[in-house]
Amino acid sequence: MPALSLHKKSMKLMGNHFEITVVAENEDWANEKIEIGVKEIQRIEKLLTTFASNSETNLINDNAGIAPVKVSEEIILLIERALKISSVTQGAFDLSYGSVDKSLWNFDTSMTSLPTSEVAKQSVRLINYKNIIIDKANATVFLKQKGMRIGFGGIGKGYAAERAKLMMQNAGVQSGVVNASGDLTTWGLMPDGKKWTIGIVHPELASSIFSYMNVSGLSVATSGNYEKFIVVDGKKYSHTINPKTGLPVTGIKSVTIVSTNAEVADAMATPVMIMGIEAGLNMINQINDIEAIVIDDNNTLYTTKNIKLTP
Repeated sequence: MPALSLHKKSMKLMGNHFEITVVAENEDWANEKIEIGVKEIQRIEKLLTTFASNSETNLINDNAGIAPVKVSEEIILLIERALKISSVTQGAFDLSYGSVDKSLWNFDTSMTSLPTSEVAKQSVRLINYKNIIIDKANATVFLKQKGMRIGFGGIGKGYAAERAKLMMQNAGVQSGVVNASGDLTTWGLMPDGKKWTIGIVHPELASSIFSYMNVSGLSVATSGNYEKFIVVDGKKYSHTINPKTGLPVTGIKSVTIVSTNAEVADAMATPVMIMGIEAGLNMINQINDIEAIVIDDNNTLYTTKNIKLTP
């Protein structure tokens, strides 16, 4: 009887590096199943992209402040779930984040000062998830204010990973990993019968691992400020902008979320960074089936109550 082994495929999807891993005896069988996952991610990319003028996302944005737009049930359900996360995080997660005035921020070496708090606040004036109106009876979405834009950058990769996993499970794949640029979902066990070993990347050394955890049936997502940031007057500011103030987040290098669902893990990583260590961990501790690992600017590690890490 052939032995179980890992079969992998890497590709660029949704503007990100994806790697799909399947445990199987037969390589051709594994590649067929991986292709099912790839096709599902490509389908979701067409649905959510802002780079195609005819995507449902862009149709919603183009009609902001003008008229409701009829969309698929899938988009309505995804937006509904996103709005629930916005409510739980008190707006730290917000689909209308696409409304931010990007001309204010240029995260390269040319930025030598921060905008005033008044200018920064003005740049985020159109961000407000409460102005995303869903009409389920008519299957429409309406953005109340002109200039508003929604984007699925904070939840789309996780949603796609979750959907790809589901499609492959339905096709008979009992173990695997869908990794969307570090946001990943796992199910089943490795060929040796052990859980999947996931490395938490060191926030300053991308090729180095800070800590390990063994998981199965869980999803892991990381939001980090170690790749894109500016330094003003000796202080480091992240590329993550607080949607309430318009100013960049400080004090946290990375947040890793562990959850039973990849979409939730993806969506909750940035809000914890925005809320800060104490408030962020306190919020996660009150929600079932979700944990967090936070590394601050001094490389001190904080976790929620039930996390078990291997150094």
